[in-house]
Amino acid sequence: MPLTLTTLIGRSARLEPLTLAHAADLQVAAAEPELWRYMSFGSLAEPARLRSWIEALAAERAGGTGHAFAIVDQASGRAVGSSSYFDYTEKDRWLEIGRTFLGKPYWRTAINTECKYLLLRHGFEVLGVNRIQLKTDLRNVRSQNAIARLGAVREGVLRAHVVMYDGYLRDTVMFSIIAPEWPAVKQRLETMMVR
Repeated sequence: MPLTLTTLIGRSARLEPLTLAHAADLQVAAAEPELWRYMSFGSLAEPARLRSWIEALAAERAGGTGHAFAIVDQASGRAVGSSSYFDYTEKDRWLEIGRTFLGKPYWRTAINTECKYLLLRHGFEVLGVNRIQLKTDLRNVRSQNAIARLGAVREGVLRAHVVMYDGYLRDTVMFSIIAPEWPAVKQRLETMMVR
C-alpha cells in the first residue's frame, strides 16, 4: 500500500501531516539545544532552518517515499515535536521511523510512547509492512534505551555510516521490529500506556 496523507489519533497524542502551519509551535520545542546533539542535520532552532526542513519533508512526501508528522499534544492542541516515516519501499514492504524530536517536557511521557505505538500500529496493520527499522547515533545512549524499551531488536552497528552536520563521522545503531514480533510489541506498548 502506498504512503498517503493520514492522521493518527491517540488519547494523549495526535500525529497529523506536518505543514508550515506547525512551524510556530515547533519553534518552541526546537529551542532546546539538547535535541539536536545527535541529529545528522543539526539544529532546527533557527526559524528559517525549521521552515526549510518542513518544506524538504513535504517534497519527500510528494515523491511517495516519506511522510512527516507533527506530534500534537491532545490536551493543548499544540505541536510539540515531529516524527517521520521515510525510506519506504512498497515492493519490499519496509520503512523507517525516525527524524523524531520532541520538546524536552514530553520526554518519557505518554505522548512519546503513544506516538511510537501509533506509527508502529499503522505501519504493520494498515500499510502491511514486514519490517520497521529505527536507528540512532552510537553515542546516544538515551535514544538506544528508549528504542529498546519499545521492544525493538538491536541488530548491530553500521560503522562510519553518516557524516554529521559538524563533520563528525557517526556510527549508527540499527534496531528493527518485524511483523511476527508486532503482536507482542503491541501488547507491551499497550500495557505501558495504561500505567
